[in-house]
Amino acid sequence: MSIDNAVMAFAGFMVLASLALGLLHSPYWFLLNAFVGLNLIQASFTGFCPAAIILKRLGLKPGCAFS
Repeated sequence: MSIDNAVMAFAGFMVLASLALGLLHSPYWFLLNAFVGLNLIQASFTGFCPAAIILKRLGLKPGCAFS
């Protein structure tokens, strides 16, 4: 699995998890959705993604987006 695939999978998991937590526990969990969305938008403009940096240090191979 490349870093690109792992970042997208992680972001998707975080969105779904925060939706479930927001519906089941507290609407404040929807703020996590906003954070993930904003982070994806800023990563598309700047190329800086903290999750990609962590995954690279864990040894995943780079893809074309986060090399």
